Amino acid sequence: MSPSNLEILAYEATPLGDLCLRRRELLSSPGTVITEITLDHELLMSSHHTASERALAGEALARHDGQELSVLVGGLGLGHTAKEVLRSTRVRRVEVIEFLPEVVAFLHKGLVPLSSELLADSRFGVREGDVYATLRAPARERWDLALIDVDHSPEEHLGSANQSFYTESGLTRAKQHLAPGGVLAVWSYAESSPFVEALRAVFALVEAVPVRFVNDLIDEEQTDWLFLAHD
Repeated sequence: MSPSNLEILAYEATPLGDLCLRRRELLSSPGTVITEITLDHELLMSSHHTASERALAGEALARHDGQELSVLVGGLGLGHTAKEVLRSTRVRRVEVIEFLPEVVAFLHKGLVPLSSELLADSRFGVREGDVYATLRAPARERWDLALIDVDHSPEEHLGSANQSFYTESGLTRAKQHLAPGGVLAVWSYAESSPFVEALRAVFALVEAVPVRFVNDLIDEEQTDWLFLAHD
């Protein structure tokens, strides 16, 4: 680790802004090294706090009692949602769709801590693409679980084209990609009553689940939100 406790692993210009993959040692906890992804200097993902990313998988799995599950994950990040899905012996296949090819390259180059573990699992696959465009298009295959962790919230999007997903019509199209009994789960850093109402117009069962954790970097309790919907 450099004297500044910060190592830049990759820095790329993307259509969404400047993307940085970095590793740093926490000054507040010497010996603790974390990996982070930032976009235009705003933190997107951290290996330090992963409770809500893992809960996205765990909560969705808890609402489906099937076996041999096929799981779609929108957004690779640092891979913690995919890893949590793969912990289940009920899962047959996981396909991750990641918008930024640079993030896919981070994984294949072994730059993120979970690279080896994920790539060694024959059930895991990842490809570049737009998960929202996939869910808008006619369904070519159906998924038991669709886990979406791309935007900051239903009101705060990384791209303007994403907005239509959070509407009743967008969710109706997305639902066509779910197998019978399938579960849609969406991550957000904030609660969203309008999104809950849109989900309720399309799905029989809708829950907004808070995931609370203590962010020791700023000594505050934070709450992320998971929106889960199924019939």
